[in-house]
Amino acid sequence: MVTLGVRRWETLAESVRGVGKKLNQDWYACEGTGSGDDPLLLAVADGHGSAAHSRSEIGARFAVDRFRGRAELFARAARDCHERGRLTRLMTYARDDFPRALVQDWREEALGHWSRHRPVADTGTPEPRQSEKLLLYGTTLIGAVLTPWLFVAWQIGDGDLAVVEHDGTLSRPLAPAEEDLGDETESLCGKEAWSAVRMHWAPVFDEARTPRLVVLSTDGLSKSFASADGYRQFVAGLDGRLTTEGSEGVRAVLPEWLRQASQYSGDDTTLAAALRHAPTAPAAPPMDTEPKTET
Repeated sequence: MVTLGVRRWETLAESVRGVGKKLNQDWYACEGTGSGDDPLLLAVADGHGSAAHSRSEIGARFAVDRFRGRAELFARAARDCHERGRLTRLMTYARDDFPRALVQDWREEALGHWSRHRPVADTGTPEPRQSEKLLLYGTTLIGAVLTPWLFVAWQIGDGDLAVVEHDGTLSRPLAPAEEDLGDETESLCGKEAWSAVRMHWAPVFDEARTPRLVVLSTDGLSKSFASADGYRQFVAGLDGRLTTEGSEGVRAVLPEWLRQASQYSGDDTTLAAALRHAPTAPAAPPMDTEPKTET
């Protein structure tokens, strides 16, 4: 039986404002230990920042906050995922229902904020359509939940989820088949945003094979490199530094790394990462063997 209170992950996170920008449009959350009682939640959001999205820094914060709420409920349900049949139902919920609920939560938050903070307008100005209101708050989002038995992540829009497996293999499981061109990206303010949410599903059948590093970052980091290989080398270097030096040294230099990246990309740059501690508890109970799924 897994000891639910064991601390399994150590976290680090930082965000820097883009060069010449008045506001940092990014927001993030990084909390929990990854135990059954205290699941690890990671999230980064990147408000679009253009004139058409003039409240996007607020939208990014709403995205992270609403994800945290939904992720906590999901993690609570995942405590019993080793029961036969439970894992399949959880995957269906994570793939289909979770994105819809999250997008609906975000929209309600954004529209509520607009109603409380209506712009001053001349008499007779028509009420904006709902889609026009939501456009003001446009943002991307990447979020992850890690428990002793399950690792699930969701993404809409650009940014990166990088995973270093127990054996050092590095992957970007939510990278789109074709990278977004220029500054165009999917967004929570899109007409059917839930259909654009991608999911990474990875049950943990053997604790020793749990990923050792999970990294979420906004595209201000990946855009600072000339190619995807540069970003992969950054994550590999981060993994190496964390493995050999521990988190304290990396935490001290992380702000400077992100500032340098921001100077190259010109964008706000945010990173939230979790480093797994060496296993100290017995393996989790056996579960139905189901493959990892990305949708």
